[in-house]
Amino acid sequence: MSHVIEIEHLTKSYGKHRGVIDLSFAVEEGDIFGFLGPNGAGKSTTIRSMLGLIHYEAGAIRIFGMDAKTEREKILREIGYMPSEAMFYPSMKVSDVIRLAADMRRKDCGEEAKKLCERLQVDTNKRIEELSLGNRKKVSIVCAMQHQPKLFVFDEPTSGLDPLMQAEFFALIEEYGKKGATCLLSTHVLSEVKKYCKNVAIMKEGRLQCIDSVENLTNTNAKHVRVVKDGVAEEFVWKGDLNKLFQNLSGHDISDILIEEPSLDEIFMHYYEKNKEDQPEILEGMKGGEK
Repeated sequence: MSHVIEIEHLTKSYGKHRGVIDLSFAVEEGDIFGFLGPNGAGKSTTIRSMLGLIHYEAGAIRIFGMDAKTEREKILREIGYMPSEAMFYPSMKVSDVIRLAADMRRKDCGEEAKKLCERLQVDTNKRIEELSLGNRKKVSIVCAMQHQPKLFVFDEPTSGLDPLMQAEFFALIEEYGKKGATCLLSTHVLSEVKKYCKNVAIMKEGRLQCIDSVENLTNTNAKHVRVVKDGVAEEFVWKGDLNKLFQNLSGHDISDILIEEPSLDEIFMHYYEKNKEDQPEILEGMKGGEK
């Protein structure tokens, strides 16, 4: 299967502020690819570099096999981008905003826009300034989808949407995916990743921490441990030999212990932790599928 996105050794700095450091990963055609990490991890910097909104110092980005720097205009024709903040002219009517977005692409998107507005329950007669955050998000989704691009790039798309609209949004993504579209999904909502994404990249402090399939990440041999030791309750995720865990617990008064599979949220949180050195058995080597 061909790669829609190829990023190799991308580096972007902002002086003293962290950007992205030596980042490499690829996204396959048709994938809904989760791009995760806490605020400041480098996700938005990566996306803006892909779209040519900022210039990067080193590395290479290829989208649809084309260089993101030299063939930017061709690439952007086939991308539907939705930033985390939906900004429109406040006095414009929704219908005019959607039509303007289509006109900028020199395409007649009327039929697709009508379908999307019906599915997402968008009131096209209102002005932007009259809309809630969730309804502005829905307008942004229509603007990003109506030209039926080959690649969707979404930055926190479902924040502000009610659960029904969140489900409808992903139903649309999956429908476009069946037609060959690819989606890069930057999100903090891990339940969305588990339900809809096939592969995921996890960022922390500008660096790639892990890239793997969601299936492998959930098949890790890490265990969630709850133990009452010497009268004190402790809760953690253990990665490694359980015999070593029992050795560490020997000599203590253990009044209760529960060992079970960790949640996806817990697995991902290991990559977000800043004090990784403090808990080597828990955090070291957290890689999906290791035995």
